[in-house]
Amino acid sequence: MASKDQARPPKKPRSAESASPERIVDAALELADEDGWSNVRMSAVAARLGVPTAGVLGHFQDKDAVADAFFGRGWRAMLAEAPEGFADLPAKQRLDLLLMRWFDALAPHRAVAGQMLKDKLYPSHPHHWVPLVFNLSRTIQWLRDAALLEAGGRRRQVEEVGLTLLFLAVLRFWLTDESPGQEMTRAELSRRLDQADRLMVRLYGRKPEGAEAGQSGGTRPEKA
Repeated sequence: MASKDQARPPKKPRSAESASPERIVDAALELADEDGWSNVRMSAVAARLGVPTAGVLGHFQDKDAVADAFFGRGWRAMLAEAPEGFADLPAKQRLDLLLMRWFDALAPHRAVAGQMLKDKLYPSHPHHWVPLVFNLSRTIQWLRDAALLEAGGRRRQVEEVGLTLLFLAVLRFWLTDESPGQEMTRAELSRRLDQADRLMVRLYGRKPEGAEAGQSGGTRPEKA
């Protein structure tokens, strides 16, 4: 039996711009919405765009690279220009705003995002595991920087580990959230940020909020 892509008549060639990285990602997402991410093939993406497969491979060496570009949209949304008065917000609100930017940007293809992550973690794809870990670490570093968290030493280490665990927990929750406007994800993120805030207060005391949040002043000195 012919596959869906074989049965689907090829589209007429478009301009070379149709094979731009953004168009390639969009075409791959369209196919994934129709047939599932595991069934997407780079040749099918090229056929959807009406360009040679080489025109796709010139931008992405494989499907995993396309997935990385999709998640990159979440990074760009998270790191977009901050709203006025952002630095004066409590750290919890700054983190909430930035993380929800990430989740909101990817929400239209949330199901496909879950399929992409599952594909990356597949036992026969160990070559994807290390880049996945580095991308997670990079996400947390960018999050701390954008949220104006500037602590060093042990506090920085605690923040990095805590934010990593928080992000993974909320990500897992988000992947199955069907509530309008991702209301349940927003509530779960707020709840976990409240827990994290209380823990940091117990460990290091209350820090000044606003523009001074993340500075070394006002915190309990760390032990050598």
